[in-house]
Amino acid sequence: MIYLDNSATTRVMDDAAQAAFRTMTDNYANPASVYRFAVETDRHIEAARANLARALGALPGEIVYTSCATESNNLAIFGVANVHRGRRRRFITTQVEHPSVFETFRALDAMGQEVVFLGVNPDGTVRTDQLASALNENTALVSIMHVNNEVGAINDLDQIAGIMARYAPNAVFHSDGVQAFAKLPFDPVPAQLYSISGHKFNAPKGVGALMIRQRVRIGKGLLGGSQERGIRSGTLNTPGILGMDAAIRYYIENGDAIRDKLRQCKQRLMERLLAQLSDVYVNGPDINLSAPHILNLSFTGVPGEVLLHALEEYGICVSTGSACSQKKNQTSNRVLEAMGLPNDRARSALRISLGMFNKVAEMDTVAEAIIENVNKLRKIGR
Repeated sequence: MIYLDNSATTRVMDDAAQAAFRTMTDNYANPASVYRFAVETDRHIEAARANLARALGALPGEIVYTSCATESNNLAIFGVANVHRGRRRRFITTQVEHPSVFETFRALDAMGQEVVFLGVNPDGTVRTDQLASALNENTALVSIMHVNNEVGAINDLDQIAGIMARYAPNAVFHSDGVQAFAKLPFDPVPAQLYSISGHKFNAPKGVGALMIRQRVRIGKGLLGGSQERGIRSGTLNTPGILGMDAAIRYYIENGDAIRDKLRQCKQRLMERLLAQLSDVYVNGPDINLSAPHILNLSFTGVPGEVLLHALEEYGICVSTGSACSQKKNQTSNRVLEAMGLPNDRARSALRISLGMFNKVAEMDTVAEAIIENVNKLRKIGR
C-alpha cells in the first residue's frame, strides 16, 4: 500500500508508539494525584509541555492539552465568545476553514453574533484587503488557518497579526495550525491562540493542544476537576501527550530532512505527470510555495471520486478533500469554490498528501497508476 492521505491522519512513528506504550504500562499514574508515582508522571507531562511551548515560542503555562484539534478550535472560538456573552461582537474567519472552525462560526452566527467570512485569493490564501476592511473596534476574534488542509496554501501569520494590530488591536487572533505544525519549520507563533493535533504529525490519535497566550481571556471548556488551569478539566491523556512529545522531539531533530523529502516527492510526481498527461492543473499555490506535504490536482474530464477508487485498486490511498467532509455526500467543494475554480475542475480534484514514510521512488509508481487510469477514464468519457 502507498498511503497518500496524510492530511487526514498519519501512521504513528515508532518513537511515539513506544513512548505511549511505556506510559500505559509503566508511567500510568494519574498525574493529578499527589503520591510519588503520580508526581513522577506529572513531571514527564510538564517536560512535554515545556518542549511543545519551545516549539511554538510560548511559555509552558500557555499550553493547554486537549483531545484533538476540533476541541482546540472549539475551545478557542467559543472560549472568546463566552467572554463576550450578552454583547454582540464581530467574529471574522475565512470561507476555506476546516469544518471545526467554519461550522463553529456558523453556530456563532445562529446565536446572533456578527460573523464575517472573508474571501480568498485564487491560490487559497486569505484576502488581506478584505481583512483590513472587516476589522473594527467591535471585533472580538479573528480565526485564520495557518496552512489550508485541502490545497496547502500558507497564510502569512505575521502579516495578519500586523494588520490586526493596526485596525483592531484589542481583537484576539486564533490560527488553526493543524496542517502547519511540524510540516513548516518551527518558529514563534504570532497568534494568541493556536491549535495543533498529534495524529497529523505521526503521534497517536486523541491528543492535541491549544496555545493560549497569558493575557488572553477565555471562557472555560470542560468543567470538573480544574485540570489545565481550570480551562479544560478531565484526566489528562498521558500516553497520548508523551507519545506526541516523542513525535515533536523527532521533528525538531529531523524536520528539515523530512520536509526536503516531501518536496522532492511532490516534484518527482509532478514531473512524471506533466510529461505524459495533458490538462493537469494544480489547485492552490505553485508547488514550491505551498506546504511541502499537500498537492491538490485536477485532471480534466475525470471525476475525482472515480479516480480515487480506481487508484484504491492499485493499493494507493488518496482523497478528494477533508476527511471530516467526505462522508457527508457533498456535491460541491466549499474550499475550491471559494477559490473560484470552475465546477468541472473542482469535481475532478484529488488531494495527495505526503508523510514522513513516503519515498521518492514511490512517486513513479503513483504517477504510472494515475496516468494509466486518467487515460482510461478519459477514453470512457469520450
